[in-house]
Amino acid sequence: MRPTLAPGDRLLVRHGARPRAGRVVVARFADGTVAVKRAADRRDDGWWVLSDNPAAGVDSRHRGAVPDGDVLAVVLARAWPRPRLL
Repeated sequence: MRPTLAPGDRLLVRHGARPRAGRVVVARFADGTVAVKRAADRRDDGWWVLSDNPAAGVDSRHRGAVPDGDVLAVVLARAWPRPRLL
């Protein structure tokens, strides 16, 4: 999720929160991988989630939409280092 987040960042999340387009979320892909991605838009089959760096990582372009029940949490803020709202 560079440049928004870096490896090792600690996040404050709200489990069970309703995602909105543009928010950073914690999502589980069909293969069980849990990742932090940006919710791009809501589609009939779930949320289309994208990486902030399209050249790196895997997202819905590779794995398809994430069902509503597999969007595990909405990221509220980066808690460490340099706390800030997301």
